[in-house]
Amino acid sequence: MARKTEVFRKDIIEAAVDIVRTQGSDALNARSLAAKLGCSTQPVFSNFKSMDDLLCAVLERTLEIYNSFVETVVNSNKYETPYKARGMAYILFAMQQTNLFKLLFMRDRKKDEHSGEDDLFDDVLPLIMKANGFTEEQARLFHLEMWITVHGIASMAATGYCTLDPALASRILTDSYQGLIQRFANEKCN
Repeated sequence: MARKTEVFRKDIIEAAVDIVRTQGSDALNARSLAAKLGCSTQPVFSNFKSMDDLLCAVLERTLEIYNSFVETVVNSNKYETPYKARGMAYILFAMQQTNLFKLLFMRDRKKDEHSGEDDLFDDVLPLIMKANGFTEEQARLFHLEMWITVHGIASMAATGYCTLDPALASRILTDSYQGLIQRFANEKCN
């Protein structure tokens, strides 16, 4: 009798992430995962209570991949500021890892415990306040407007609605940033 090959939890997660990366999240199911792993569906359900449980693990791993990507872009010092580098990383991730981007940032979030917006704002508000002399309220509005611009560009790239060269996307971010800075400066004067 042939010896069973053990399939580990981390291998299942990596295979699931690869399916999402190459085929999209709709292609991820127990059968496609078993086929990718070369096993039955039994190891999948031995390691995960349900497909929802597996999806949570896939989301966690995908977020790790995204955060590593952001760190690489920020540390490249290719962009004027870490703030801009984070925005460009978001856009570049949408361009280069479209299906993973969609899984993280374009899924229905109504059932999530929180939208993640608190984390998004809490990390950058002090930086924006210090760099520009903004109040917390001004920094929050500024970041919201920039974030909508960044997400809009990334979403258009991920859905194929609009294909921008990264250099043009960078210019659009700079123009948006400078325009907002000018608007906020004008409000201080009035």
